[in-house]
Amino acid sequence: MSAPMEAKTVSQSRTTQVQIVLAEHINGMGRLFGGKLMEWIDITAAAAARRHSGCNVTTACIDRLDFTTAAFVNEMLVLEAQLTYVGSSSMEVRVDSYAENLDGSRRHVNRAYLVLVALDAQGVPTRVPRLIAQTQEEADELEAGAERNRLRKLRQYVSKEKA
Repeated sequence: MSAPMEAKTVSQSRTTQVQIVLAEHINGMGRLFGGKLMEWIDITAAAAARRHSGCNVTTACIDRLDFTTAAFVNEMLVLEAQLTYVGSSSMEVRVDSYAENLDGSRRHVNRAYLVLVALDAQGVPTRVPRLIAQTQEEADELEAGAERNRLRKLRQYVSKEKA
């Protein structure tokens, strides 16, 4: 029998990625293409999940993706990821995206919640460390993540029943 895994804090896997928005990232309306932002979100979430689990991961679902405002050419896009909930092999990751100007001012562009699954060397889901919240904000997010997880399982059950 293997030794129990050591729990990890939210801060141990927190990840930040920075991209400069280039002309090739822009859609026909002159804004950052949503699909490009989704790609960057997925990569940033995966990095945070890998840091927490110590494993390769795969994206199981994007639970929520809210666009609040646009980003434009030559702005820096700052993506900040942190774990908000863990199950036995799954991890919920919140990614907040900000457009940053040269003066350092930021505006919130996007918030996304993704669920990623840790995989062992054979590509089979494997257990992940528990998540420890150190601040009230992290504790609140952990509680909300547990509720989102419950609702995801309920939606999966209802979908199976209809099939």
